[in-house]
Amino acid sequence: MSQRQIPDRTEALDLLLNGDLLELGGWADSIRQRLHPKKRVTFVIDRNVNYTNICESRCTFCAFYRDQDAPDAYLLDHETILSKISELVERGGTQLLMQGGLNPKVGLEYIECLFRLIKERFPLIQNHSLSPAEVCHLADSAGLSITETIIRLKRAGLDSIPGGGAEILVDEVRQLISPNKIGWEKWGEVMLEASAQGMPTTSTMMFGSKETAKQIIEHLFRIRELQAKGGSFTAFIPWTYQPGNTSLGGETATGLEYLKVLSLSRIILDNIPNIQASWVTQGAKLAQVALYFGANDIGGTMLEENVVAAAGCSFRMSQEEILELIQGAGFNAAQRSTTYKILKEF
Repeated sequence: MSQRQIPDRTEALDLLLNGDLLELGGWADSIRQRLHPKKRVTFVIDRNVNYTNICESRCTFCAFYRDQDAPDAYLLDHETILSKISELVERGGTQLLMQGGLNPKVGLEYIECLFRLIKERFPLIQNHSLSPAEVCHLADSAGLSITETIIRLKRAGLDSIPGGGAEILVDEVRQLISPNKIGWEKWGEVMLEASAQGMPTTSTMMFGSKETAKQIIEHLFRIRELQAKGGSFTAFIPWTYQPGNTSLGGETATGLEYLKVLSLSRIILDNIPNIQASWVTQGAKLAQVALYFGANDIGGTMLEENVVAAAGCSFRMSQEEILELIQGAGFNAAQRSTTYKILKEF
C-alpha cells in the first residue's frame, strides 16, 4: 500500500465515525510495517508500584483512590517499595513505574529521598515514574515552578515520565470526569519541560467515558502537536475506560471501537515511533488482533498492577504468556528497555 497523507481533523473524525474498520486497520498496519519492518513486537519487564492510594483529585472514573481517613488508605514505607523493586530485579526487570495519587502528606522532599534510595540501591533500573498531575502537585506543595521541580526530580533519580492522567486532553471532558485535576495545557507543559531537560516520556489516552468522537480526535491531534513542538514521546498508549467500582459508572468501549481508535492513533501519530496495545484492559486475544491494527508493542509484563485491577479488570500475563501472544500472532518477540532499546530477541 502506498504511503497516504495524514488526515486533518475533519477527515479523521469522518474516519472514526464512518470509516471501514478493516480499511483503517490495513492503513495503520502499513504504517507499522514501514516504521517497524522486521515484524518485531516488543515488550518490557516492569512493575507498577503504587506508593499511595490517597488522592485529593477524586476522579470519578477511578476506582483506586481513597480519602485520607478511609480504612484501606495507605502510604507505603520506603523499605516496602525497595523490596518490591528487588523482586522486579530478581525477575530480570528493567523498568519501575511508580505512581500514586495527589496525597497531601507526600511532598517533593519525600519523593526525592525515595528516588535517591532507589537509584543508590538499583542503579540499572529505569525510574519511569509519576505523572504530570503528580509533578504539578509536588511543584505546588514546594512552591516551585514545573521547571525547578523536574530539575530536582531528575537530579534525585527520575529517568523518564509516563503519560498517565491524560485521559482526554480536552478540558470540557476533564471538567466532567476529573474536575480537580490539572487541565490539558498543564499536562502538556510538564511533558514539554521534561523533554527540554532530556527526559523521555510517553503519551496515553483513556477513552470511552464521557467524551465525544470529535474530542477523541482532538486529543490525538494535541498529542501530535505537542510532539511537533519538541516533545519526547517514545510511545502512545490508548486504553478503554473501565467502569467497575467507579462513581462515574457507565459502560466501556467495545473491541471494535478500541481497534478503530488504535488504528487512527497509528495513522495520525506518525511522529511517534511506537503504538502500544493494552492487554491490561483488552485481554490477550484482542491485544493479538491489535498487532494487525497498528500496534508494535505489547507493553509490560506488569509484575504488579493495582489501578485498573481496582475497577475489576484483572488480566494478568507472565513473560511466557506475552511471548506466546506475540509469536502466536506471527511476530518476532523482543524484550526492550523503557526507551525501546532491544535487550533480547526470542
